[in-house]
Amino acid sequence: MSGLLKRFQDDISGATAIEYALIAGLISVVIVASATSIGTRLQEIFAAVNDGFPET
Repeated sequence: MSGLLKRFQDDISGATAIEYALIAGLISVVIVASATSIGTRLQEIFAAVNDGFPET
């Protein structure tokens, strides 16, 4: 039984998986924030272009 507990204590694959999950979560937050910012800016650009055309 103590051998099993020792192997469980020495196993670091769970910690590595958690680290990768945290990195992936951080990357996804950055992507969402960037996409939101770009989307807002594009909306402003398209509105300006639309305002440049005459009304029909």
